[in-house]
Amino acid sequence: MTTPDTLDTTTRQDTMTGPTGLTNATEATEATEATGPSEATGQPSPVCTDAIWRLPVTVCRITQFLGDRTAGALLERAIASTGDTLRPSMIRDHEVVPDFRRSRSHQDFAAPELISAIDEVVEAVEHTLGVSCQYTEPDYTLNVHNDGDFYRAHQDSTAEFSPRRLLTFVYYLHRTPRPFDGGELRMFDAALPLHTGTTGKWQERTWRDWEPEHDSIVFFRPTAWHEVRPVSCPSKRHEAGHRAVVVAEQVPRGDDEPPQPARQGRTTEKPRAAPLPQTAGRNAALGQDA
Repeated sequence: MTTPDTLDTTTRQDTMTGPTGLTNATEATEATEATGPSEATGQPSPVCTDAIWRLPVTVCRITQFLGDRTAGALLERAIASTGDTLRPSMIRDHEVVPDFRRSRSHQDFAAPELISAIDEVVEAVEHTLGVSCQYTEPDYTLNVHNDGDFYRAHQDSTAEFSPRRLLTFVYYLHRTPRPFDGGELRMFDAALPLHTGTTGKWQERTWRDWEPEHDSIVFFRPTAWHEVRPVSCPSKRHEAGHRAVVVAEQVPRGDDEPPQPARQGRTTEKPRAAPLPQTAGRNAALGQDA
């Protein structure tokens, strides 16, 4: 189990990429301050009508989450469990759309050691992301990515689809050294025009790519836009250790459902944890990685 100083909690304020993006927190602050006087005085705003408000997405990341021994055993179990159990991954829980998502999934993979470890840190994650997972249970899947696989930009929860999902996590498993390229988790910042209520164009969005590092886990809110970058695995053999991930959402149990001991989330109230630090700890990776 890692300690809290291995948590990398970032609000995306640096290394932004985009044709018209703000490049750092100072510029974002200046843009915010520029709108203040005009609102107070009623004078025309000095801010350009094409200005884009960048809203960075908060991500909680822990490296070396389970440790070499436990993560290695979980990886071997994941490889052994695939076989004929893998099915094409779906979108919206029921559609196979290979032009939008290409990977394979194992719906019944069990990872109790992973869920137990998550339960140890979930309160700090909740506090940082502004969600509560009390009276919820994880709904998770083993997703396997091989050569050419990807998942285009999407949200895990919207007003129309799975609006009750509260939290997404992605846990990475693969052999080391990494036998593939790509597979980064790209997290998009929100891009909102200052002078309209519409969403900005995709070309104007900024992002951060997180490397799929073995035994690392990433938490974020399911409404955040994200994608899986294309994977390149020349061997095309899943036992070679391509990108395998356990993906889950915390989903509220029904009011009339009793707790389920096998895959249940936290159901008792504990003292609230302090928010995670807004700077990376000594084991946290920064820059264009995950």
